[in-house]
Amino acid sequence: MFALGSIFALRMLGLFMIVPVFAIYGQGYTGATPALIGLAVGIYGLSQAILQIPVSLLADRTARKPLIAIGLLIFALGGAISAMSTSIWGVILGRAIAGAGAISAVAMALLADVTREQHRNKAMATMGMTIGLSFIVAFSLGPYLTKIFGLSGLFWLTSVAGILAIGLLVIVPTPLRLLKQNPLGFKVQLKSVLALPDLNRMHVSIFALHLLMTAAFVMLPQQLEQYAQIPVAHQGWYYLPLLLLGAMMTIPAIIVAEIKQQMRLIFIGAVGLIVISLVVLMVEQNRVGMVLGVGLFFISFNLLEAMVPSWLAKGAPVAAKATAMGINASSQFLGSFAGGVFGGLLLTYTNSHISWGILAGLSLVWLLIVIRLGSPPYLSSLSIRLPDHPLAGFKTDINDWVDCLLAVDGVEDIVILLDEHVAYLKVDKRKLSEYARQQLCDLTKQELAF
Repeated sequence: MFALGSIFALRMLGLFMIVPVFAIYGQGYTGATPALIGLAVGIYGLSQAILQIPVSLLADRTARKPLIAIGLLIFALGGAISAMSTSIWGVILGRAIAGAGAISAVAMALLADVTREQHRNKAMATMGMTIGLSFIVAFSLGPYLTKIFGLSGLFWLTSVAGILAIGLLVIVPTPLRLLKQNPLGFKVQLKSVLALPDLNRMHVSIFALHLLMTAAFVMLPQQLEQYAQIPVAHQGWYYLPLLLLGAMMTIPAIIVAEIKQQMRLIFIGAVGLIVISLVVLMVEQNRVGMVLGVGLFFISFNLLEAMVPSWLAKGAPVAAKATAMGINASSQFLGSFAGGVFGGLLLTYTNSHISWGILAGLSLVWLLIVIRLGSPPYLSSLSIRLPDHPLAGFKTDINDWVDCLLAVDGVEDIVILLDEHVAYLKVDKRKLSEYARQQLCDLTKQELAF
């Protein structure tokens, strides 16, 4: 989990360090206009959104780690092209290529593969906090490093971050994924995932969350300076404690969601808190109101950012987990792209009260959509030592053994880590009869604690 979190952090640092400085320093490129500068910033998210689904479809049929390594190489290549460019079109090309390294969904699926079901919410929460901290660190470091190295140097740092992330991939466990379902055709598999209403609500949720977050960050710098008297250069230090506070308050909520099986209630409550935070920002435009509104928003953002991947891991078909996460990642990046454009329009054509009111209205529509969510399936993980027999012969012996385990009523999925000599069984305890439990003990040749 640490290695995957670090991979995400390095990519986010490379991406977000550019954002707070490019609008100013990007004017020095040949052919630069405000519209093309905006395109250079946003094109990364657009190419990510387009390619997440094809890459995730492939990830449900091939090993995930090689795909992640290829994506990181493409990310590093895009950074190098941007670093060597003297025209705005070269930077746009480089950013588009960097975005083509669309590995977010594949990395999340790999994290789900190597994480026990009981710990998945905590793992996803940690991943969400890592991404959030990377965002704040990047916004703080970007202006400082640009003064030292220039924009070209910042893009080279992006390439270096991609290469370092490939090195970290080596220490991530490599699971042997043996699935209950036979792989479907790409088109059938995609349709099967899009036909699940609750997963579609998750896709709408991540789109809305990142649209609101990006639009808010387009408007906040100016308004924090105007209403809270916080200079732009110091706003990173304003965000950091609020984000950390939000992360700390998120942890007990996630524990309750998992242990008490209250994910639906807490998820809907978090969306409701988003509505409240935006209403506060609309009504109380002073230092106290801004701090309260942004603080509430960060609490909700951290919680929802952690819960959406966990919900997908629980609710997606086992053989289409990466596909579901790919659709979700595409929705996320489309939300970021749309939020940047929408936030700019609000900042240009409306006053602050109306802007926050419009965002609050959108969040209310989102709340009405998720109110019909059902509870996700709750599976438990059993960690077992691999018996000697499946490892004594050829790989077909392991496949035969796994087929026998998957035939037991209540066993939904198996992930095998050969290097660690361990297997994780995902089981539905409600379906696991006494006879099924005895079958598992006989097949694993060990006493299991259920």
